Amino acid sequence: MLGIIAFEDGTIFRGKGFGAKATTVGECCFNTSLTGYQEIITDPSYFSQIVTMTAVQVGNYGINEEDVESDGPKVKGFIIRELSPVVSNWRANKSLPEYLESAAIPGVEGVDTRSITKKLRVSGALNACISTEDISDEEAIEKAKKFSGLIGVDFVQAVSAKESYDWDPEQRQSGAFTVVGTELSMYALSQVKRFTIAALDFGAKFSIYRKLQRHGFDVRVFPADTSADEIKEFKPNGIFLSNGPGDPAAIDYAHKSVRVLIEQFPTFGICLGHQIITHALGAETFKLKFGHRGGNQPVKNLETGCVSITAQNHGFASSKEQLENKGAIVTEINLNDQTVEGLRLKDRPVFSVQYHPEAAPGPNDADPLFKSFYDLVSRNT
Repeated sequence: MLGIIAFEDGTIFRGKGFGAKATTVGECCFNTSLTGYQEIITDPSYFSQIVTMTAVQVGNYGINEEDVESDGPKVKGFIIRELSPVVSNWRANKSLPEYLESAAIPGVEGVDTRSITKKLRVSGALNACISTEDISDEEAIEKAKKFSGLIGVDFVQAVSAKESYDWDPEQRQSGAFTVVGTELSMYALSQVKRFTIAALDFGAKFSIYRKLQRHGFDVRVFPADTSADEIKEFKPNGIFLSNGPGDPAAIDYAHKSVRVLIEQFPTFGICLGHQIITHALGAETFKLKFGHRGGNQPVKNLETGCVSITAQNHGFASSKEQLENKGAIVTEINLNDQTVEGLRLKDRPVFSVQYHPEAAPGPNDADPLFKSFYDLVSRNT
């Protein structure tokens, strides 16, 4: 099965197809993580995007049922240099091609992913068509040109929870685990005083809920368009704002709710949640040239001087000058391009970060943020 990637500027890459026999369009981006392709494929923040992995070989440990970050794959297509010919891990129950085929997602291997990455870094993010079907170059290019892009589009509604629910009420998923024989054995959660938080789901990864639960929170998940009044009726101890896909400026219903909630509740936002706080304050966001995606983004805390290596997946950033004019303190910056990576409010118990502290996949440098949120809620309850 042949595979083709066609960019809106007319550039064509050819390789070998795997996964589903299908044709899709989306914004092409690249991820620099060396592991964690299953978490990346199922991350709702990638909805509408075609992901290129910079790691040389992908698929060698297969797919398992425990490490998914949502109810299924969310990428539009998957591009890799080399597909591992074997699956070698005792937890795997299917291969990467089988997984993508079951989700009707095309993949292409055998292309120069370094060239694609360089192209995106130089040209900026580009719309693309990926196909494993019999399609002409001209048709593929035309499909890429017709993709609407991300700016001004609300993709959150496609990945948010449809109704509210309690995350893992029996606490079976969030304890630390070890391996006993061929089974996963869970450690008990901490017995610290537990707080109840309302999590607005803009496209959250399951790992963020697992981490919140592990650090002392009982999580009630709400759809992205839930009103502030409905959240207030629930009477949570705090508010969590999740990651998610698309343009943060397009989800004005979330800006409206969060603008009210941050006046009353301790609040922690990540990724898209950080950007929604930005808009709730009256500041703006802008699209990055090619975004930050991977597990090796250096972030400096301007208040402590500490540098953390973080996991990130976003294509938009907040305006530093506008945030400061709206009463926010910019607490962290990206050391690669100096963009805003964190903020806190001077007069309210609210803070947020642009990166993914749950680190799935990625390093655990940002794990202390969950304790910071717990302490914030504890002081303000």
